[in-house]
Amino acid sequence: MGQPNVACAVLAAAMLAGCERPLSGEAEFRELLSKQSMGIVRLPSGDLVISEPIRLPSGAMEMEIRGEGNSRVVASKDFKGSALFIVEKSKNIVFADFTIDGNRAALAKPLEMAQPENAFRVWYPNNGILADQVEGLRIERVTFQNVVNFPVLVSRSTAVRIREVRVENSGSLNAKGRNNLTGGILLEEGTADFEVQKSSFKNIRGNGLWTHSLLSSPQLLDGAFFENTFEQIGRDAIQVGHAKRVRVEGNTGREIGFPVEIVDVENGGTPVVIDTAGDVEGSQYTRNRFDEINGKCIDLDGFHDGVVLENTCINRMDAADYPHGHFGIVMNNSNPNTHSSNIELSGNLIDGAKYGGLFLMGSNNHITNNRFVNLNLAGCNESSPSCVYKADEPRILEAGIYVGRGVARLEEAKGNVIRNNTISGHKMGARCVVFGPGVSAGAAAVEMNACQDTGK
Repeated sequence: MGQPNVACAVLAAAMLAGCERPLSGEAEFRELLSKQSMGIVRLPSGDLVISEPIRLPSGAMEMEIRGEGNSRVVASKDFKGSALFIVEKSKNIVFADFTIDGNRAALAKPLEMAQPENAFRVWYPNNGILADQVEGLRIERVTFQNVVNFPVLVSRSTAVRIREVRVENSGSLNAKGRNNLTGGILLEEGTADFEVQKSSFKNIRGNGLWTHSLLSSPQLLDGAFFENTFEQIGRDAIQVGHAKRVRVEGNTGREIGFPVEIVDVENGGTPVVIDTAGDVEGSQYTRNRFDEINGKCIDLDGFHDGVVLENTCINRMDAADYPHGHFGIVMNNSNPNTHSSNIELSGNLIDGAKYGGLFLMGSNNHITNNRFVNLNLAGCNESSPSCVYKADEPRILEAGIYVGRGVARLEEAKGNVIRNNTISGHKMGARCVVFGPGVSAGAAAVEMNACQDTGK
């Protein structure tokens, strides 16, 4: 017998050594896979075109799907199903070293985003890998391209490790041509002990990397998003939703909120570099750096008892180049169970926000040693109708740091420390720190801040 053909599928667990011919196509691959619930399955070199999902056997354990050479799994123009690969109720599953092509050009149709309190795994079809109730999932060195909705969607799982993957040109649009959240990697429904690191996201229509805020599910726990890169993201680069103890560290990127025409303006989908939703506690956003943001740098809606440290967001163009531009950093309390409290926000750089540097609310927050520079690119003041966000608080958009009572719900602002910050930009000498109606200036410690007029 001759040497084994490396292009054929090999089931190591079944000891099929010496296979001399390649798989004939999708049918043979499925037959081979159906016989195994553990071991290594090697994809053939070249394209494996499939018309329906590849389901790993329920209850599979210690199973690996690995590429061989230039292995690609491609959705056919007639593909129907929730994902190209589906794995459920399994343990210690690995996907490595191949490409998934979702054939978006042929399969994408206008799709509205899921309504609140819907699990995304049952709402969005045409995903890449769908994992549900998996204990131990590794996805390594897999390229996802042209996926209609989510390249990776993980629900109700634990011990998830996603490393060195590439996500490109993915996500669909709604009937108005706006993004519908899709295109990136999503974890939801109480998934715990997860990491996504050293991965790249490029030309994503919706969110790049995120945890889904689903109030009817348990919070996601103990996660880390490390050293990922993002370029041209239509909505949020990173979102932490409804989670505890998540670290977002050392991520970089550019062009968040671009292209402008797919921003979901009808549903208030302002793009954000690092967004927050639901109830997020005990988390850390540290040493992330992004350039050119058509939206916010950091949104802390529901964030409390956590740290925001040494992050950088820089805009170098004019206000008109950021039609959805905003404050640099914003706090809020949309979740009824949260308060914007006990946040350490220190050492951050906001350079070139369309409006102010920070919207501050809540209690016992420490705002220290930050640089909010080149603020208010829009040149806002209280006499300009386009610069009035709330009629009863006309000074919000003109302030460097605005101390308010909240947007979603009113909340007393007290015990906050604003110390040793540099604040510069349009009329920042006089509008450095502004207290909104009903907020007592005496309830905050405002000390040793350097305020300066610069720019137009």
